[in-house]
Amino acid sequence: MKTFEFSIVASGLDPEAEDFADRFFNAGCDDATLSFQKGHIIADFAREADSVDDAICSAIECVVAAGAIVDRLEPDPLVNLTDIATRAGLTRAAISQYSTGRRSKNFPSPVARVTSDTPLWDWATVAAWLFQHEKLSRDDAIEAEVMKAANEAIKDHETHLRDALKERMEAYETSLEKETA
Repeated sequence: MKTFEFSIVASGLDPEAEDFADRFFNAGCDDATLSFQKGHIIADFAREADSVDDAICSAIECVVAAGAIVDRLEPDPLVNLTDIATRAGLTRAAISQYSTGRRSKNFPSPVARVTSDTPLWDWATVAAWLFQHEKLSRDDAIEAEVMKAANEAIKDHETHLRDALKERMEAYETSLEKETA
């Protein structure tokens, strides 16, 4: 088993309630640190599981069992060049050169704030590109895609999250294999 670290941003419970922390602990969130920030419940998990999708699904199930509403997962799927460098373990200068085409071609285009001085990229798309260029591990690329897929499923109120993630991840892993073959 591997330990996966991520945060669940949730709502729907009063953090001042006497049983607030106990609800989470009794629901199986004993591997999470709870906080209340900017109007949101934050459950920072370090969850052991066979796969990242299993870790995320089981954590979400526990947060829901505690009575909270899952709003999204973090780390944030939108990243700037500094975030990309940090997550990939590369320098900011290298990522900047990739993004401008000076070091390699076809770096993904930004998806938000495109016309600003601080554009944002989709981390899952960048992670797949970095994996294809041997700058990021396969596991890290898969983890990025799982986070993206889970957030999309949460946003769409997917009722069978575990099944949806399994199906999407099988297709994604197959596409990674084809791209590197």
